Amino acid sequence: MTNAWDERKQALENEYFHREEKKKIERMRQSSEDQTVRQYCHNRCPKCGDAIEPVTFRGVPLDRCPGCGGVWLGPNDLQILAEKDHRTWFDKWFRQEEGEAEEEIAS
Repeated sequence: MTNAWDERKQALENEYFHREEKKKIERMRQSSEDQTVRQYCHNRCPKCGDAIEPVTFRGVPLDRCPGCGGVWLGPNDLQILAEKDHRTWFDKWFRQEEGEAEEEIAS
């Protein structure tokens, strides 16, 4: 006859290993999914899947999709475009954002 405490100890140990295996499987699944997305979506339009082509607009490198006409900017490209042409809505938009940020800081 087995001891009830030994059975409980074994059950808790099995539960622990089951949880750990589930975590590892989830991490492996996520890693595999991320790798697949990077492999098949590299230089592809996220909207329609066509190959994107690099273009230069006012000296700023952009990516453009010939299929759907989408344009993708890098992290600072919109700010650079705004600084190049102060007569457009870009400058107004950035000034409005700066004003809102200053108001939030002041309050």
